[in-house]
Order: sequence, then structure tokens, then C-alpha cells
Amino acid sequence: MSLPPVGSPVGRHLARRRLLLGAGAALLPATLPGFAIAQGAWPNKPVRVVVPFAPGGTTDILARALAPELGKAFGQTFIIDNKPGAGGNLGSDVVAKSPPDGYTLLMGTVGTHAINASLYPKMPFDPVKDFVPIVLVAGVPNVLVLNPAKAESAKINTVADLIRYAKANPGKLNMASSGNGTSIHLSGELFKSMTGTYMLHFPYRGSGPALLDLIGGTMDLMFDNLPSALPQIKAGKLKAIAVTSAQRSAAVPDLPTIAESGVKGFDASSWFGLLAPAGTSADIVNRIQQETAKSFESPAFKERLLSQGAIPGGQPPAEFAKFIAAETKKWAQVVKASGAKVD
Repeated sequence: MSLPPVGSPVGRHLARRRLLLGAGAALLPATLPGFAIAQGAWPNKPVRVVVPFAPGGTTDILARALAPELGKAFGQTFIIDNKPGAGGNLGSDVVAKSPPDGYTLLMGTVGTHAINASLYPKMPFDPVKDFVPIVLVAGVPNVLVLNPAKAESAKINTVADLIRYAKANPGKLNMASSGNGTSIHLSGELFKSMTGTYMLHFPYRGSGPALLDLIGGTMDLMFDNLPSALPQIKAGKLKAIAVTSAQRSAAVPDLPTIAESGVKGFDASSWFGLLAPAGTSADIVNRIQQETAKSFESPAFKERLLSQGAIPGGQPPAEFAKFIAAETKKWAQVVKASGAKVD
């Protein structure tokens, strides 16, 4: 069937009708209930998760383990963006100053959100006012590891051996950390304070590069997060002598705690969690928390974390916020007692 000529009365009528229908279609989305919400529903593009430390450390390991789980849950890619520097402050500041639209998140740590405020004389962001806690991802014990060659030459097989050697050789042990203000740094400072020993502290931009120098022999020891050190321990590239938590870790049950090795009351563990810029909608925050908690119900994913020495979290935002407040108070006392300072 042929169309009527454009200039004919019928043709002009059809043209006017198409114009009106087109205008109506253009107006339709704004008039349908819920259309605008669906059109701009979060997430409709990839989400960036900033890791404020170098690749290879526990913050990075946990973020990269969780990202695919969230990707499956939300149907979008969760991209890991490593921004190391200043004990995690550099990357955290990037997130603090990002739009609160749910597309930039932070894998925060005990360092960035419970230690640094007491350690640094000036912070580029406010850990409380500039962020909204989403979910505690995992708690992790630290582990005292040594370069195997150094341990052998110095005859260090236990915590008591380390204390003996450090006291006989003040300033001759190089202690690596993932950066100023991290629990790895503070674990070492607390150990020095409680044992009356002195070791030189060398802060790195994450556990990854610190472990490389420890394995290579430039560094002598480190109080590293267990997940990042565990593969090197199993491979025989590092010698582990104790964990820093109050109880032994199921991932390395034969390793004693530092407390049971003679340093009574020693307890310095790490934790990691997702946070968003202040002002991020409660709906987005709650959805991320709920899907993170659901991911821990997967036996395979949960076992993956446990096998690395990480204890899955999942607590709601309000509980995570209270936890951070308590940790901030606890670590402020540790900083004060240890005399730790930014190098």
C-alpha cells in the first residue's frame, strides 16, 4: 500500500499526527511513575573501589576477592584502583573528595580510619565526617615474619630469640611496614615499646613492595597482615614465628601468639571495610552491605577468606560505625603508649 503524497490533505494530517505522537513519546518517560528512578538506578556504570595501598597487600587482596562478588550481584564491573601513599591517606582523601553518587568507594583499613588520626599531626580528611561506613569486610591477625637467612644467622626461631637478639643489637634490625600508621607499623611499635627493644622502621607504600624487600634480604622482619604473608610463608620464603592477635589463627594453628610467647597482653590485629563519601544515599549503602553479607554465605568465597587467615565480617553500617569509633579510641591509646611517630 502506497503512502499519500506529503503535500496532500491526508499527507499533511498524517505528518501532524506523527509530530504530536513524537512529542508525546518524548514527554512520556517523565510522566510514567518510577521511570526516572529506573533510568538513573544505581549502578548503571562501573563502580571504582579505591585501594589506598600498592597491589599485593591484604587490602588489595580482599578488595580483588570481593569485587567479582559485588559485580555478579549488581551486574556491573567493580574496578580496583590502587592509590598508595601517606599510610593510606592519599587514596582515602581521593574518595573523601569524590561525588557521593555510589561510584567511588574505599576499601578502608584500621590504619586509614582508626590509627592515622592519632598518628598524623594533620589529616587531609576527617575519617568520621567525610565518610559513611558501609560494611566490615574482614578482620585479620598480623603475623611476625623474618627473612629466613637473617633468622638463621641470628638464631631467631621464637619471639624470645628475637627479643634477645634485638636487645643485644639495638638498631641493627630493619623492620619493614606497609606504611606509617598501618596496623603493621603499629604492631611493630607496640612490640618495641612492650619489649624494650629498638629496631629501625622502614615504611613502604604497601605490603607488596615491603614483602619483596623482606624476601630479598634488604629488610629483616615485618609484622605483616596474614593473608598477604601466608603464601610466602607456605613457600618457605619467609619464616613466621608468631601471630599478633589475642588467639591463634585457624589458618596457622601451630603458630603461637606473641602474648603466649612471653609478651603478656600483646594484641594488635587489622581490619578492612568498605566506606563511601559522606552524603551517599542510605539505599546504596544498605544494598552494598546486604550483598557483601550475602557473599559470605557462599561456602566457596567464605572458605577462600578463611584459608587466607581473614575472618569475614558483614555487619550493618550502624554496627560498623560503632566498631570504628571503638577502634579509634583503642589505637589512640596504643599510639600514645608506644610513642609512635610519622617517619
